Amino acid sequence: MRGVAVVAGGLLLLGGTVLIAVADLQRVEALAEARAAVVEAEERLDAAHEVNLRLAGQLTTLRTAIAEQETLLSDTSGLLP
Repeated sequence: MRGVAVVAGGLLLLGGTVLIAVADLQRVEALAEARAAVVEAEERLDAAHEVNLRLAGQLTTLRTAIAEQETLLSDTSGLLP
């Protein structure tokens, strides 16, 4: 009886060790996937930031042109150039 208990205990211990090892591998894989997702998100953010800066420059140019046109259209003397 004692032998059966020792064998069963050994099997449970071995099974628990395997379970912990598998869980640790899954955790490491999940961590690697999360890091890859963060890197990808940072790359997309950098790309969006570059596009945003380019569009902001174009917007500034357009606002300047609109302001010049509004100045011409707001001429109350009636003598547009």
